Amino acid sequence: MPRTARITVENGCYHIITRGNQKQSVFLKPHDYEKYLSFLMRYKKKFKFKLYCFCLMPNHVHLIIELNNPSILNRIMRGLNLSYTRYFNFKYKKVGHLWQDRFKSKIIEKDAYLLECINYVESNPVRASLSSHINEYGWSSYNFRGTNNELVDSLFSL
Repeated sequence: MPRTARITVENGCYHIITRGNQKQSVFLKPHDYEKYLSFLMRYKKKFKFKLYCFCLMPNHVHLIIELNNPSILNRIMRGLNLSYTRYFNFKYKKVGHLWQDRFKSKIIEKDAYLLECINYVESNPVRASLSSHINEYGWSSYNFRGTNNELVDSLFSL
């Protein structure tokens, strides 16, 4: 049975989730998280999308991005996931799939729901008992807010 077509819109915001194959961990050491963020930055510069939020959990990734051109969504995620898979498989002497199926994406309205989604994504480590407070987890966009960085875009530019 063929896959259903992904729904995309111009100037749309998307909540993207990509999960490790069989729910396996995709980040084993701190350097793995750093490497993923470097790949994310590379693709952000290449495709010129806005990144409002991210959270790298041990076995999955959440991103909230805005795209002017919806046709690049698949290219961004294919490149990002493939780059990280090559790195991971080489580093840990593995072969095969790292990610489960294709990534999931949901369109988000640019209103209060966007803020709710960001709060949901950045609170994920607390709900998963990886930290007791949102600012203690080092692999989410929460601690990037209010700093001068190129990775996370300001919500005030909405």
